[in-house]
Amino acid sequence: MAANTGKLAGKTLFITGASRGIGKAIALKAAKDGANIVIAAKTAKPHPKLPGTIYSAAEEVEKLGGKCLPCIVDIRNEDEVNKAVEESVAKFGGIDILVNNASAISLTNTQDTPMKKFDLMMGINTRGTYLCSRVCHPYLKNGKNPHILNLSPPLNLNPIWFRGHVAYTMAKYGMSMCVLGMAEEFKNDGIAVNALWPRTAIYTAAMEMLGGGKEVQAQCRTVDIISDAAYIMLTKDSKSYTGNFAIDDEVVRDAGITDLEQYSCVPGSTLLPDFFLDSEDPEALHKQMVDQGAKPAFKPSASSSSGDGPAKTFQQVKSLLSEDLVKSINGTFQFNLSGDYPGTWYMDLKNGSGAVGEGEIPGGDATCTMSLDSTDFTKMFSGNLNPTMAFMSGKLKIKGDMTLAMKLEKLMKKMNSKL
Repeated sequence: MAANTGKLAGKTLFITGASRGIGKAIALKAAKDGANIVIAAKTAKPHPKLPGTIYSAAEEVEKLGGKCLPCIVDIRNEDEVNKAVEESVAKFGGIDILVNNASAISLTNTQDTPMKKFDLMMGINTRGTYLCSRVCHPYLKNGKNPHILNLSPPLNLNPIWFRGHVAYTMAKYGMSMCVLGMAEEFKNDGIAVNALWPRTAIYTAAMEMLGGGKEVQAQCRTVDIISDAAYIMLTKDSKSYTGNFAIDDEVVRDAGITDLEQYSCVPGSTLLPDFFLDSEDPEALHKQMVDQGAKPAFKPSASSSSGDGPAKTFQQVKSLLSEDLVKSINGTFQFNLSGDYPGTWYMDLKNGSGAVGEGEIPGGDATCTMSLDSTDFTKMFSGNLNPTMAFMSGKLKIKGDMTLAMKLEKLMKKMNSKL
């Protein structure tokens, strides 16, 4: 763990959403230095499903040697933010550090994200971060080694991080854009503005809900890696360390901490990468959670243009098309897929050099129509599900030329080594 150096002693930290989870962990780490902590959050009464209130968090801060001011704040409300900041300055004499941690999440696509949910995420994540930064700015200018730290991801414009939850991505990237702009705007004031994001999933009550239960814990790191990384960042020189989009394990490793296994909830387990980092895509993360026994409360997104799921299989099939293949099959197929990647696809192995694509087959009815779950489709073409067994068990329904279906099965066996 990162050792406390005492550099935050007497400093005042205004932390949003610090009644539990990552925000509270950062507060407790700073409290060990003897820092003043302002817990700005909505939870004044115990939540039926989530642990902690601003008052229970304040007790923990003070037991560790810090001073604390718990404030009931909805960061979407300008009056409440202004009041909390004024109370903080009156009690502690100023503000040295702002941690924009409060966040709302809904991993839902456009049709499944009503405007009320959209407004909630934009209001807390983007607007709340902007508002708190704006209100705290005059006091940060007079602070000692002042910092703003946003718990937000690097700006990654890969479409895979938008397509399944565009509203959430916009809201989180809004926090990151505050870093991008304010780091430049506040540079002459000596205020550092940086972002911090975890490499892997962090086990919190929110992660437990997203993961569908406590089973996801084995794939997570503890909040300690985030609080250690935040502490290291917040004790750097604000005039020289600004405009960074930092990843937690890189921060602690650069500080000399090489044993990252100490941060694993279950040492030796396979960790779940977090969103917005291109080591994995959302579908792979969903699959890993399921494979390790978790029941994620969100579904992977489907995209015909992304190269994932059935789209990837059809793209690979397309690369194998030839006139000889068309002559050997001499038929057209339609695939009606359900499940995580619903849609209709076609495979023309009758005309020219062949063709594949999404939608109904151009120019008429398919010779053979196959209906099945999209996951089973991918397994079938990759050799992990026998088509005959799928048909006999009812997983695969075939309409039309059965002889053609048998030809396609033989073709699949030849393709398996290439797909």
